[in-house]
Amino acid sequence: MVSAQDVQALRRATGAGMLDAKKALEEAGGDVERATQILRERGLASAAKRLDRESAEGTVALSLLDQRAGAIVELRCETDFVAKAQDFVNTANEIAAAVATEGEEAVGKFESIIEDLRLSLKENIALGRVVRFEAGDGEVVSGYLHVQADRGVNGVLVQLRGGSEELAHDIALHIAFARPRFLAREDVPAEEVERERATFEAAARNSGKPQAALAKIVEGRLDGFYKEVCLLEQGFVKDEKVRIRDLLGGASIVRFAQVEIGR
Repeated sequence: MVSAQDVQALRRATGAGMLDAKKALEEAGGDVERATQILRERGLASAAKRLDRESAEGTVALSLLDQRAGAIVELRCETDFVAKAQDFVNTANEIAAAVATEGEEAVGKFESIIEDLRLSLKENIALGRVVRFEAGDGEVVSGYLHVQADRGVNGVLVQLRGGSEELAHDIALHIAFARPRFLAREDVPAEEVERERATFEAAARNSGKPQAALAKIVEGRLDGFYKEVCLLEQGFVKDEKVRIRDLLGGASIVRFAQVEIGR
């Protein structure tokens, strides 16, 4: 009797489909090594060779559940030709919908489907980043997905407290294009701030700025650094004169996440 665990183990080791792995194990009397050889002889284990190839392309899927929860899922592959394949994109969308509804553990249900895609599309396909937010009391979850060439390439989730879904969506849109790494100044690691400060000071000295002006120059450049990397300090993408902290009014950002292909 061939167990489901043995079938899954053989599939992971060879990249073969479920039925092919089961038949090979039955033919080999449960001997995994012999079953692997059978699959190789029949040309059904070639997908395993693809597992070492870089999966630098892919698609990003976004699923939102009535402002209460949302999920971003990245499904990776090797070429943009496969990244645009309908089966590939549909699978990413299905995983994102399941994660939004059931939680991150839902990805386990798609393991065999992803393995089958490796065989049918003949590329190294792998699940990448998975993010899920769930709103608490007085909160909303929204997001934005930038689509290019019929597949998502840049997905954002925002969890907002004390604000509307429309505001959360606008902030998600901003994040997609501004790419902040931190929410606020205090979130930037101290060592990174000191490294930037030292760099700015050295650059100012090397350019011949007077000693008395160095502190003001460095603080000005640090302010520019914060505007680049901190969401709350950035000028809103729809109106650069308005900082995100001012756009929020009485609302506050609980957290945000961005998943972008190639980054």
